[in-house]
Amino acid sequence: MGGPDIRIIIMALFSELRRRNVIKVALLYALASLMILWLVGGSLISLGAPKWANEFVLLVLAIGFPVAVIFAWAYEITPTGLQRSKDVDQTQSFVYKTGQKLNAAMAVLAVLGVLALVGERLLPTFELPPIIEPILLPPVYEQPANVGVPQEIRAYTFDNGLRVIVWPDHDIPNVVMYTFVRAGGRNEYPGITGLSHFFEHMMFNGTKRRQQGEFDQTMEAAGGANNAYTSKDLTVYQDWFPRSALEIIFDLEGDRLANLAIDPAVVESERGVVYSERRMRYDNDNFGRLYLEMNATAFIAHPYQFPVIGWTSDIESWTQEDLESYFKTYYAPNNLTMVFTGDVSHEEIFDLAENYFGEIDAQDAPPPIRTVEPEQQGERRLLIEADAPTPLLHVTFHAGNAVDPGTLPLNVLLNVLVGGSSSRLHQAFVEEEQIALSVDGFQMEGIDPGLVYFYLTLPPGADPDTVEHRLLEELRKVAHEGITDGELNKARNIMVADYWRGMSTINGKASLLGNAEVFLGDYQRAFSLPDELNRITTAQIQELATKVFDRNKMTVGVLRSPGGGEE
Repeated sequence: MGGPDIRIIIMALFSELRRRNVIKVALLYALASLMILWLVGGSLISLGAPKWANEFVLLVLAIGFPVAVIFAWAYEITPTGLQRSKDVDQTQSFVYKTGQKLNAAMAVLAVLGVLALVGERLLPTFELPPIIEPILLPPVYEQPANVGVPQEIRAYTFDNGLRVIVWPDHDIPNVVMYTFVRAGGRNEYPGITGLSHFFEHMMFNGTKRRQQGEFDQTMEAAGGANNAYTSKDLTVYQDWFPRSALEIIFDLEGDRLANLAIDPAVVESERGVVYSERRMRYDNDNFGRLYLEMNATAFIAHPYQFPVIGWTSDIESWTQEDLESYFKTYYAPNNLTMVFTGDVSHEEIFDLAENYFGEIDAQDAPPPIRTVEPEQQGERRLLIEADAPTPLLHVTFHAGNAVDPGTLPLNVLLNVLVGGSSSRLHQAFVEEEQIALSVDGFQMEGIDPGLVYFYLTLPPGADPDTVEHRLLEELRKVAHEGITDGELNKARNIMVADYWRGMSTINGKASLLGNAEVFLGDYQRAFSLPDELNRITTAQIQELATKVFDRNKMTVGVLRSPGGGEE
């Protein structure tokens, strides 16, 4: 014979519960709780009540619900409760009296909550005396440790990994904010090249809270302005604004970091904008076209070979998943460094940063770039034939990264060679021999080893081979004879003057601090440049020239009109 049917037991229990008051009490309490949450919660929000007020209401309701159900059960279901309801005046029962006391306690809790809420509004804010405060709240912000670094600078890394550096400067009531995102061409690979630059566009195109264009409108209405740029190593966002707009800017920046809208329609629109920018700046520009090909030739393994703007096929084929994954990884707070300079205090900046950025979650660190460019074993050459009234000659040599001890001496040498109209190569090639219309150069000072890059514009009909021969002749001369003490002192003076000119503005200060922090590993390195320049010698520069200007590490690119000569 089978056991009792479980369905019959459940139906019998449900019938008994329904006959009693348990379900009625539970349902009534649940409905009343929802109504209270709706009315009280809405009122609290409209009144600007603190966050704990809503939590207090939830606590009171959460305690009251099981109490009500337990007492209904005790009265209506348990044998003891049923018997007492028949034999004893319920108003004198233990259950009834306990219920009264608990109801009174719940009422007291509710009254205390209201009084606390009113009290917080009416009572003055209590501040610890200045003598006690340092004892209870010891400073947690990093202070400069190196000699020569302004002692008012503070730095702090928040729990989510966000790094913030503050340099107060109260000369004018303006503020500069730089956000350094460690995302550039080096963080990309075939299929997603150009994404870092693409997000430079997307960051101004709306969030879940703001419509497209509202970011700029709000900032400009508050008296601010902004810009951004992307390089092979970084994407950098710049805000300039009056002190009165400080909290507005934090709200704008926190919103787009936490709530950027990667809307497919906007993505397609910006994809077209970036594609047009590529055609204008590179495909249809002779200098840009040769520059992209030079990087793709000089680097054969490292991602520095990719154009920051991206390859055309990648721009056309980024997927929604590519975009969302890249933003989540690279725009996480643990991948950002923010620098503030101007009319601020470090306390208010750190408080605002905690309020507006502190709740943004950190993410797993971006994958490291493990590829190391192999040593170049011989000359590489490329020729582009295009409509070019003035031929172009580009020449590169492999060099170090930003922290390489040879990087600063090499910058001094570049100043001697191509730093302005009085430089060696300008005087020789443009003024005297007139074999070039212009000659210039730069060094890639990146996270990974880069290039020393010379670029020359030649007169119509000029022979690029002849100019290349003269350029290499001058570089060999530096390697064999070095530079003079006068040239070294002149280059130092120019570089120190440029340095202090940058330090004289809050914008220059923010840029120097941020770049030192990101590329050199410590913002305090921004203040060591004058001393480092003074330690450079002519012998050091000559030795470096011998090492760097090696034809086996050279890449040569020529862009000329078809039939302009034989390669």
